[in-house]
Amino acid sequence: MEVINDESPRVILEEYKVTQNLPNGPTVLNEIFSIKTFKKKFRIVIIRNENHEMEFDMIGIHPFLANTFRRLILSDVPSMAIEKVYISNNTSIIQDEVLAHRLGLIPLKADPRLFDYKEDATAESNENDSLEFELKIKCSYNKEANKKDSSRVEDMYKNNNVYSKHLKWIPVGNQKERFNESDVGPIEPDILIAKMRPGHELDLKLVAVKSSGRDHAKFSPVATAFYRLLPDIKLLRDVEGEAAYRLQSCFSPGVISVRNEKDGKKVAVVNNSRYDTSSRNVYRYEDLKDAVVMTKIQDHFIFTIESVGAMQPDVIFKEAVNILRNKCASLLEELNSTS
Repeated sequence: MEVINDESPRVILEEYKVTQNLPNGPTVLNEIFSIKTFKKKFRIVIIRNENHEMEFDMIGIHPFLANTFRRLILSDVPSMAIEKVYISNNTSIIQDEVLAHRLGLIPLKADPRLFDYKEDATAESNENDSLEFELKIKCSYNKEANKKDSSRVEDMYKNNNVYSKHLKWIPVGNQKERFNESDVGPIEPDILIAKMRPGHELDLKLVAVKSSGRDHAKFSPVATAFYRLLPDIKLLRDVEGEAAYRLQSCFSPGVISVRNEKDGKKVAVVNNSRYDTSSRNVYRYEDLKDAVVMTKIQDHFIFTIESVGAMQPDVIFKEAVNILRNKCASLLEELNSTS
C-alpha cells in the first residue's frame, strides 16, 4: 500500500483492515499540538445552509471536540416543547397518554432564547417561562355533503382529522404584546394529531416549557446532528475502457467519472471524493484493487445539522459553542476556588 505523504493524519482503508498514517510533524492528534498551532490550522467552511439543514467542514480539530459539539447540540441546546396536557374531554379512540405523547413531539416555532427555564414544575405558568395552547375540536356529520355521491370521509364529516393548525395559542401575561401567534405556534400546520368520527371530541389545555434533550428527546432542537471524516481517494495508475466503468460503479454516484481523452480513450478520474461511503467494492476486482487508495482525513470532519425549525442550524451551533464556553468557565472557576 502506498503511503500518503502530506500534513494530514489519515486512516487508510485496506481490504481487510484499517491502518493509520501520521505525518512526521505535530498534528491535532498529538499531545504536543499547541494552542497556537490549533488557531493557525483550524477552519470552518460552510458547504450549504438551506431549508433548516446545514453542512459544514471543521478542519484541524480533534475528534473529541467534534463529538463534544454533536452531543451539546443533541442534549444541551434547549428548545420549547409541550410538557403538560390537561385533558378535560377525550372521546376519540386515542388513549390519553398516547395523545399527550404525540402533542409533546410537535415542534414549536418559539425561540427558546426568549424564555426562562421553569424552576418549579408545579408553579403556575407565567409569561417568561411558559406558553399555553388549547385544542377544542369536535367531529360531526357534514350536512351539506351529498352522501350518496361521495364516500370520502373528507366529504362526509367535518373535523375528521385533527392537525397541529387546530392548536390555539392562549397568551399569558404580556405575551400578546411580545409575540405573534405565528411566532410561537407549531412549525408545520399539517402534523396529524388524531383521526375522529362523529361524536368524538377533544378539549385540551397544553403548556409548553423550555428544556433540553438531556431531559427528553422532544426538547432537542434538531432532527439529527452527525459528522463523518472526509474521504479522500487517489488513483495510483490509469484505468481505461471497460475497467474505468467498473471502477466507477464501485463508488457512490459522483465520486468517479469517466473522461474522454483526445486519443479517444476513456479514462477514470476522481471527480469528488467527498461523496464516498467507503464501501470498498473495488476490492472485489483483482485488476482494480491495486489502482486506488482510499483514506479518511482524521482532522477534517463533515458536520451536518438538521434543525426541526425553531432555530436555524447556524444559530444552534453557536448556542452549542456558548454552552461549551460557559461550562469551561464554570470548571475553571471551580478549580480556582479549590486551589
